[in-house]
Amino acid sequence: MADGSIDAARADAEWAASTDPAQSTLGARTRPARARATAAAFADDGAPGAPTSNSYAQARTANEVLKAQHHKLRIAQLRGELIDRQQAVGQVFALARAERDAWLNWPARISSMLAAELGIDPHAMHIALEREVRQHLSELGDFVARLE
Repeated sequence: MADGSIDAARADAEWAASTDPAQSTLGARTRPARARATAAAFADDGAPGAPTSNSYAQARTANEVLKAQHHKLRIAQLRGELIDRQQAVGQVFALARAERDAWLNWPARISSMLAAELGIDPHAMHIALEREVRQHLSELGDFVARLE
């Protein structure tokens, strides 16, 4: 104050606003309450909500939560509980293409044997089987996978 005295309430408020509780020994006693307040600002799924005020302690807590989530995912990946999405999509695509190619080649392999067994023209059998296989594959191709 102008007369040299100190307004204790004002000094405490200014001190608290400019002090990093993580760097002070007094902050260690108040940190759990602040951590609980910061954790309450997060949604149930762990995504940051809208904290009521931006403070260093809240930012630091949010950073620690994100690091913990990252480590949890990394451990799950190392245990084989998670797979690479791009690699899985690539393998499914390759499998689907191989399956399609196998079906497209099937009429040429089987048509002459079926034609002989049924006593019909092999070329007509081949054309009919190929037409039906292509129709079936076309219907299967209408499926759209949703990867969420």
